[in-house]
Amino acid sequence: MDANIQTTKELTKIEINKVEVNKQVYRVTKRIIDIIGALVGCIILIPLTVCIWIANIISKDNGPVFYVQKRIGKNGKVFTMYKFRSMVVNADKKLKRHLLDNPEANEEFKKYRKLKDDPRITPIGKFIRKTSLDEFPQFINVLKGDMSLVGPRPYLPREKRAMKKAYKEIIKVKPGLTGPWQVNGRNEISLEDRLNMDINYIQNEGILNDIKFMFKTVLNMFKKDKGAV
Repeated sequence: MDANIQTTKELTKIEINKVEVNKQVYRVTKRIIDIIGALVGCIILIPLTVCIWIANIISKDNGPVFYVQKRIGKNGKVFTMYKFRSMVVNADKKLKRHLLDNPEANEEFKKYRKLKDDPRITPIGKFIRKTSLDEFPQFINVLKGDMSLVGPRPYLPREKRAMKKAYKEIIKVKPGLTGPWQVNGRNEISLEDRLNMDINYIQNEGILNDIKFMFKTVLNMFKKDKGAV
């Protein structure tokens, strides 16, 4: 009887070790893919930045090309995320005024954490959001190791309370440049559904799954219905 128990324990340890080895292989492979993808993305980022800068000048938008924002990373560490600026300067103040003056927009923002018809978005901003070009500077975050190519989209620090119990699960992995929320109709998804999608991704993470999300992201770039992240 003792021998059987010992054998069972040994088999259990072997299975646990296999799972840990698989996880380590996945993490190393994922990081290699992240670095390669980020290097390619950063090369494209250089001429893209020049084009957007020129487009802003032509449209008489004299604000900065880039926009930086604090987001929640792995293990709850807050990092600085980069984007092309797609909103007017002092956008937060404009949002507060808009929500106070428009009860329906206020309810929409509470549920989805974004607006379909956002008055803060600039003319150039509409285009770069529609094509997801505004996310390109995040290849810098991927190269730095703050983010991965695929993972839950990074949440804002002020959203931590709203994330509730899901917070501890989601911060186990690096946030992604793209993820389940981005490829599944992000404008119509509530915060609760987004959290469930992210947890499901984490519980089923794998290279094949990541590749699937990357392909879906490329396809979604050509769809008309785009939203802010």
